[in-house]
Amino acid sequence: MEVRLSPDQESFIRQAIDAGRFRSSEEAVREALLLWEERERRRLEILAAVDQAEASLARGEGTSISSQAELTDFANNIRQRGLQRLASEQKRL
Repeated sequence: MEVRLSPDQESFIRQAIDAGRFRSSEEAVREALLLWEERERRRLEILAAVDQAEASLARGEGTSISSQAELTDFANNIRQRGLQRLASEQKRL
């Protein structure tokens, strides 16, 4: 496969090589592709989580929050459950 880079991209890679970050342009491109793959994996995970959340809401499993007080109560409840879970897990250790 042949890929054409812009002059700015080529300069960017050369600077990274000169700085010792990479030994070759191929290594720099491999690193870029690895980062792209990781970003795509995370994007797919987020999309799957959104799909799960939407399905949960469609099943009526959501919580409706319509005021600041309800939001504060909701956040405090989550915090309290998290602290209880943490304490429970620490007891097992």
